[in-house]
Amino acid sequence: MPGSARKRSTPRAPTLSDVGRAAGVSAMAASAVLNGARTSSRISEETRAKILAAADRLNYRPNAAARALANRRMHTIGVVGNFVSTEINQYFLEVFNGIVQGAATHSQNTTVFPISSWQEDAARLPSFCDGRIDGLVLLAPVLSRQAGEALPRHVPFVSLHGNTPLPNVTNVESDEETGAYELVRHLTTLGHRRILHYAGPPGVLGAERRLRGYRRALRDAGLKVDENLIISGDFTQESARSVLRHWLRRHRHEPMPQAIFCVNDGAAMGCLEVLSEVGIRVPTDVSVAGFDDTLAARTTVPQLTTVRQPLRAMGERAVEILLDHINNRHEPSEMPPPPVVFPTEIIHRASVSKPPASPRTVPEV
Repeated sequence: MPGSARKRSTPRAPTLSDVGRAAGVSAMAASAVLNGARTSSRISEETRAKILAAADRLNYRPNAAARALANRRMHTIGVVGNFVSTEINQYFLEVFNGIVQGAATHSQNTTVFPISSWQEDAARLPSFCDGRIDGLVLLAPVLSRQAGEALPRHVPFVSLHGNTPLPNVTNVESDEETGAYELVRHLTTLGHRRILHYAGPPGVLGAERRLRGYRRALRDAGLKVDENLIISGDFTQESARSVLRHWLRRHRHEPMPQAIFCVNDGAAMGCLEVLSEVGIRVPTDVSVAGFDDTLAARTTVPQLTTVRQPLRAMGERAVEILLDHINNRHEPSEMPPPPVVFPTEIIHRASVSKPPASPRTVPEV
């Protein structure tokens, strides 16, 4: 009609009913053929060909959500991690790449659930298990056993570098204490005696394991552990910069450490920046080493000696374990399963050398 707005019909996706009508069969027969149901074997080849031709002509695409509801599988795994940060978290990137690769290998989709704090957001975990996913990978979770006991039982979980053994949750981890021990022993073999350790937050299992490796390596080398040479912060470059600057100010004009072993590569990068700012050369004046062997370790100047955790392989293995739980529906257990432990190795690069003949003193900061 003149002056009236014409309503445009919104195109809709063709349905099984549409395919059935076009092929001259029921929607149920079309569904059996297109969804590969067992009853499709009873349908003649002629009828099957008509249904397939009609689906092709209509450009029919199966409804993934409906199929998932029918099969009780979404073919999607979830990943929960504290991704909120002002700087790129190389650790999470490496592990997440492994998870995505593992999921793609097994034709699984991946849904990411970012949180800002494990302590504050633990109560949100059950809401992620509302049917969108078949299982959940927890990245470096810091959860109490009580919070672990509150996890839903109808969805399988796997943790990666979990802080606490959790009921019915397999943890994928690395031999962190041995890795730290071997790196510090390497430093002492080169002749380093004053080795500063930038440690992670107290109460975080991975950081405590690396600290234990540091202490044990010094003791085995016949060296006294100097508590003044242990400083701690979080796992970020920003924290390492701040903490190391503070240590240098408190110890100005005293002997510099001959080497600095950091809890991770990000912290080592922060230490490299501070040393450069105050005119300390690496490794001529001070050696610096990290932990993880992320991409960052290969992009620093000089390139960083570090302890390699096979982070991508660990992410892939976490997916394999989770899919095994999903496919086989293991009986829930109140006891934590034994962890899957990956070995570590030292990666030698240019940031570590023998200590200088004449050690530097701490400069003005």
